[in-house]
Amino acid sequence: MNTENSILIGKGDTAQRLLLKYANRHGLIAGATGTGKTVSLQSLAEGFSAHGVPVFMADVKGDLAGISQAGAPNTKLQERALTLGVSDYTPQAAPTVFWDLFGVQGHPIRTTISDFGPLLLTRLLELNDTQEGVLNIVFKVADERGLLLLDLKDLRAMLNFVAENASTLGSEYGNISKATVGTIQRQLLVLEQQGAEHFFGEPALDLHDLMRTAPDGRSFVHVLAADKLMQSPQLYATFLLWLLAELFEQLPEAGDLEKPKLVFFFDEAHLLFDSAPQALVEKVEQVVRLIRSKGVGVYFVSQSPLDIPENVLGQLSNRIQHALRAFTPKDQKAVRAAAQTFRANPTFDAAQAIMELGVGEALVSTLGEGGVPGVVERAYIRPPQSRLGLVTPAERQVLMQHSPLLGRYDQMSDRESAHEMLKANNNPVSAMEEPLGKSSPTRSAPAARNTGAELLETVAKSVLRTVGSSLGRSIVRGLLGSILKR
Repeated sequence: MNTENSILIGKGDTAQRLLLKYANRHGLIAGATGTGKTVSLQSLAEGFSAHGVPVFMADVKGDLAGISQAGAPNTKLQERALTLGVSDYTPQAAPTVFWDLFGVQGHPIRTTISDFGPLLLTRLLELNDTQEGVLNIVFKVADERGLLLLDLKDLRAMLNFVAENASTLGSEYGNISKATVGTIQRQLLVLEQQGAEHFFGEPALDLHDLMRTAPDGRSFVHVLAADKLMQSPQLYATFLLWLLAELFEQLPEAGDLEKPKLVFFFDEAHLLFDSAPQALVEKVEQVVRLIRSKGVGVYFVSQSPLDIPENVLGQLSNRIQHALRAFTPKDQKAVRAAAQTFRANPTFDAAQAIMELGVGEALVSTLGEGGVPGVVERAYIRPPQSRLGLVTPAERQVLMQHSPLLGRYDQMSDRESAHEMLKANNNPVSAMEEPLGKSSPTRSAPAARNTGAELLETVAKSVLRTVGSSLGRSIVRGLLGSILKR
């Protein structure tokens, strides 16, 4: 199925392979509905997994979950595999972990408000400059007072605290309008109604859990249930940006590797960009451009290249183009645009070929030796060994019960943070004078009964947050902050 350093995509006159050392140069899988995009996606994902490259994919329609199940014996698929030179084709499931921001169809994915940061929250809440300034003050005060911002109720408590102490804080940080704080609170309510309260909290995602390897040496394929998430495209776009930016910040500079550290597939990418604010699209483009140096590849899957913003499209070097139909002027424009992205093959007209491709057939162009785009070739795509289609709730439940991450993220924790600290402190003026992470005589009785170990943990975490802030986890949190400020 795979050579040592490449993945077989398909075969026409010649075998078409994706060289692993150029797989972090990103890619695009495009084509009309029903032309075989899912086949290409699953085939590539299986190939990466077999080579020990972890895969993360957003499953918008639910059909990508089938990669977790072995495909049913199929004579036609076996014949296709033999035609392509795959002699060892047998149905096989890929090792799979299910994720879900809402915690229903997989392990919850969470991050803390603090790690998410004010700049990304500003984009998510669509705040203006004045409102962004107040939100920055909220984070600054929280950092200086040792107040942990873990979930939405912590952020709400801090907003109320800043509003109540606006006159005191204003002399140091600038004017704080209660009306502005109220606007931010209302925007938080809208975000909460979209389900964001499930996303903010602990335990937060440890990115190393995306790098796990199965006992047989294959890497896990991580499938994010995104059917409900796509009903809130802004939350989805922001989640994507956060996850990529977190990887960029935490992974060391990699340079040229023999294979990627991680590969992302984002299915139905047009849904991602259609309703996203332009500012957010620009930040996605910046992160996609920069994350390549960390050994992470990003692959977008959509109906047409025109669905992808031009600046993002220019970063996608490995292309698989399935059939497009040219019934309208817009369709014809999409066909021409798709054909023009390829290095021309003198033996056929790419634009004409795109309209003639059969199901499971595609135009393929990947980077060759030296990183040079290969001449576009017409090829039949290698069939995946896993199931093409949905999984049953029972099958999903079995995989969840045998997940290597069982019990790690499934229950949300709620340790003492800004909400509890501010509620326990009866004197707002004292709160302004002394960090709440330390012992204070103004603490209420329940808070005063904390054990020494609990108090030590609180102080230690406050210190860690202070150190983290000095490294970029304050107002500008690491590289994510610097990217968003551009």
